[in-house]
Amino acid sequence: MKSYEMIREIFNECANNQMRDVDISEIETDDTDAVVKTFLEGSDITCEKSVLSNGTIIYDIVTDGIRQRVGFTEI
Repeated sequence: MKSYEMIREIFNECANNQMRDVDISEIETDDTDAVVKTFLEGSDITCEKSVLSNGTIIYDIVTDGIRQRVGFTEI
């Protein structure tokens, strides 16, 4: 099983508050898609996966208008 540093960002779309919630954790998994599926709750969902040249896996998610980004960097 691979070990990853997972960073989950939830972006605040309010005009007067541009801060975002950030959660950083270490996880072990062989299936990052399965981990991300736990964040996909709602009726209107889009999810795009990208793999950067350094191997970092990025998921850009929108669930019912709330934008999130989840990144996995192998450690």
